[in-house]
Amino acid sequence: MKKLILWDIDGTLIVSQGAGGRAMERAFTKRFGFVGDLSKIDWAGRTDSWLTNEVLRANGIEPTAENCRLYLESYLEVLPSELREGPQGHVLPGVLELLETLRRRPEVEQGLLTGNLRRGAEFKLTHYKVWHYFEFGAFADDSPHRNDLGPHALRRARERHAHDFTPQNTFIIGDTPHDIECGKVIGARTIAVATGRHTVAELAAHHPTAVFQNFADTAEFLRVIAR
Repeated sequence: MKKLILWDIDGTLIVSQGAGGRAMERAFTKRFGFVGDLSKIDWAGRTDSWLTNEVLRANGIEPTAENCRLYLESYLEVLPSELREGPQGHVLPGVLELLETLRRRPEVEQGLLTGNLRRGAEFKLTHYKVWHYFEFGAFADDSPHRNDLGPHALRRARERHAHDFTPQNTFIIGDTPHDIECGKVIGARTIAVATGRHTVAELAAHHPTAVFQNFADTAEFLRVIAR
């Protein structure tokens, strides 16, 4: 049976050293003319479209569709320069070897399930030279709620590969409890990794299929998805 692997980005594939957050701050000032307070926003595992609503509300701006659209446009305008000129991040341990190993396996297809906007995901993963591993995905453009993204990813996987991936053979991979929850919503198996803000113990408390400290052990990852 074919396997479908759906990857989160920030804290799972890469660390961008806060490029997204800095871009959100710059975009707010650029669009609305004053420095916004983003310090109380819960970032981990959220979507860019959800965050936009929260940032605007926290700073006294009505989150209308137009204000959200303009803010996200500004965010996408400044994100590439933050990736280039800010503190340099990196691809996380073991990720490149794992992506390449999975790419060579005919029974495995890989996509994205991420809280990033599609263009934001492309900017980040192109910067870190891993965008070419992903032909499709589900993004913050599809819904502000991460739990809504699974069906979009499954539909695009079916359209791309002419194959219906069963929940038992679909794996959602991420570094937060939100990633685990959104996988369970569609009945998928879940793999958590403690390369973000959460420890192995914190992630294990949400009962993923498996939890890793990092992805340095490619063989163990392959054993998990073969079960």
